[in-house]
Amino acid sequence: MKQDTPQVAPAKSPSPWISAIPLAVLTLLLYVVIRTFGGDAINGGSQIALLSATSVCVMLSIGLYRCRWEVLEESIIDNIRASASAILILLLIGAIAGTWMVSGVVPTMIYYGLQILHPSVFLVASCVICSVVSLMTGSSWTTIATIGVALMGIGSAMGFPAGWVAGAIISGAYFGDKLSLLSDTTVLASSTVGVPIFTHIRYMLYTTVPSMLITLGVFTAAGFLLDHGAETHIETYAETLDATFRISPWLLLVPLATGILIARKLPAIVTLFCAVVFACVAMCLAQPALVAEVAGVGRLDFLSGFKGVLTTCFGATHIATGTEALDELVATRGMAGMLNTVWLIICAMCFGGVMTGSGMLRSLTGIFLRFVRRPFPAVASTVGAGLFFNLCTADQYISIILSGRLFKDLYARRGLEERLLSRSVEDSATVCSVLIPWNSCGMTQATVLGVSTFTYLPYCIFNIVSPLMSMAVAAVGWKIHKNNG
Repeated sequence: MKQDTPQVAPAKSPSPWISAIPLAVLTLLLYVVIRTFGGDAINGGSQIALLSATSVCVMLSIGLYRCRWEVLEESIIDNIRASASAILILLLIGAIAGTWMVSGVVPTMIYYGLQILHPSVFLVASCVICSVVSLMTGSSWTTIATIGVALMGIGSAMGFPAGWVAGAIISGAYFGDKLSLLSDTTVLASSTVGVPIFTHIRYMLYTTVPSMLITLGVFTAAGFLLDHGAETHIETYAETLDATFRISPWLLLVPLATGILIARKLPAIVTLFCAVVFACVAMCLAQPALVAEVAGVGRLDFLSGFKGVLTTCFGATHIATGTEALDELVATRGMAGMLNTVWLIICAMCFGGVMTGSGMLRSLTGIFLRFVRRPFPAVASTVGAGLFFNLCTADQYISIILSGRLFKDLYARRGLEERLLSRSVEDSATVCSVLIPWNSCGMTQATVLGVSTFTYLPYCIFNIVSPLMSMAVAAVGWKIHKNNG
């Protein structure tokens, strides 16, 4: 039961040097954990690192600055409460991964994609496809969890390195998300700063479009230069998929119906749950033999069918195709496969909560405020703060809010436009979140795509170029004006 103890701030503001200790401990521990466990770091090592850094922050706050535990506890609770919807979405994405695979939806998309997409243009086409889908849906997470998973399968069949494919998918998804009227991050960034959303989107075009053109150029060149021909097994993969699953264009009604729900602006949780239900129905109609295989029975009846469908939603499935590479591709983990990521998100929210509640985060961000004088230092400081908040709070939404609120008054005092601030926040806090392994975005996309954050990071060209482009445009002063008065 929560005590009715009044919340009080620390007796004195933490020193920036002391405030940097928990972050340094986290960085050091994560480095050792990743070197030791590699891709298995998410299975427990990273969580221990986050909780250890949280403990260091708590001890420093209580021991040196007499911060009450109740204050830190309430801040942790607030952080976890803010991440609750993301955790639910993550679990539903796990269910989608299982049901869309066993129902034949993803295999059908892969099958037709192998017939249509030429290897030389696959990377740039993947980026463009994800851009369009994300622009229409306003959700990079949904785009990556559906279209992105299918494109990962196509890229694997064509012999592309997983990092390149994931980078193209993520680059396109975040480009569309950033410019979409339906995007929650776009609405959040504009509303936090107080800029009309259409003004915010139009102003972002000056940095976002050049960033995307560079991205498309890189993926176009990579498509022609990468040696994928020797490892291409397109015909074999297509024939095996056709032999294992019942491939039918009717199965594409599932993603079509999901897209309609998204276009009608239904809440993400409702839409994703409906997508799972659609796939379960398609699974029973189109793939009864596979449902029986998942249930571990030879003949399907109501109870075994019920068991097979639910297992596909929450558990691991292993469908034998006769090809080892395809066996790995069509294997799913369901909701249970997301639990390590959920565990990691909760631990990350604990760290962000105590850093915020103790005042250490505020102390560290004060360093950025010293450089807000002219447009370029202001934008560079905002970009740096967005990246910093993503590192410390492990959540892009918190990063957007903190960055916007932190610099709003300072931009006004320096005569800088509010739209410059909202754009700079999006160019950093939104797009860089997926590049950080312990951030909720980085953890989610690595889990969904089956590619570690450090593997795809160098190939997320759009996400890397965007903050640099924001600073470059500010340096030359393009379309940057002072407020009158």
